[in-house]
Amino acid sequence: MSALEIETSSEAKERPAASRTPRGLGIAGLLLPIALAALWEFLVGAGLANGRLMPPPSVVGKTLWRLAVSGDLLTHATATLWRVAAGFGLGAAVGTVLGALTGALPVARGLLDPTLQALRSIPSIAWVPLFILWFGIFEASKVALIAVGVFFPVYLGVAAAILSIDRKIIEVGRVFRLSRFAMVRRVLLPAILPAWIVALRSGLGLGFMFVVAAEIMGASEGLGYLLVDGQQLGRPDTIIAAIIAFAVLGKLADGLLIAITRPFLAWQDLGRDKL
Repeated sequence: MSALEIETSSEAKERPAASRTPRGLGIAGLLLPIALAALWEFLVGAGLANGRLMPPPSVVGKTLWRLAVSGDLLTHATATLWRVAAGFGLGAAVGTVLGALTGALPVARGLLDPTLQALRSIPSIAWVPLFILWFGIFEASKVALIAVGVFFPVYLGVAAAILSIDRKIIEVGRVFRLSRFAMVRRVLLPAILPAWIVALRSGLGLGFMFVVAAEIMGASEGLGYLLVDGQQLGRPDTIIAAIIAFAVLGKLADGLLIAITRPFLAWQDLGRDKL
């Protein structure tokens, strides 16, 4: 057997193990929260810890089940997801366009970037009274606040990705006499696409953070409203149930975004599975 055949057969044997590693790690990642929940359940059940302010998982599970059976959980989760989706779409679109402009055009960068960097330092809660005056207390103000949270990481990610494109890559495109459109499609877009997708994921995460502040602005439904309702009624089990719902929805939304964007990164030849 030649050296090439030996190397090929060894790579074939290693490939299944590498492909199984992420799935095994994903399952192992569930062990830590399950172990912590079981430990807290034991401590409260044995009387070694007070479960009044931090209810055990059994109490939180009953609250989640009650909310699910009554339909309240679906109502609140649907309202929150709609607001996040609308704010994410608006903020990501505007952030991508302005990020591309400031990254590609020095004039736009000089005019827009200082103002946007100053606005980025404003706390999210500071926008609440202004958006209420502008858009009222209904959905428009909530979507606008979420869009602001999504906008800045997407804007920064796109602008930084364009500014960090290796000059040698552009020179290679010029050597092959690519047209401007071909240069953008075959060189510039693949170069910034990974950073843009990471920026979208960061923006989506901030969208779920900003929706809490948005739903405090007089909302009558949503997981943020459920948080406030639990706090006003002194129900820590309701608060933790809402937090768990936020975590699950955020993880599912991030997984959906990864699944949608994965085909656009199929050209990458990464070495993470060989580390």
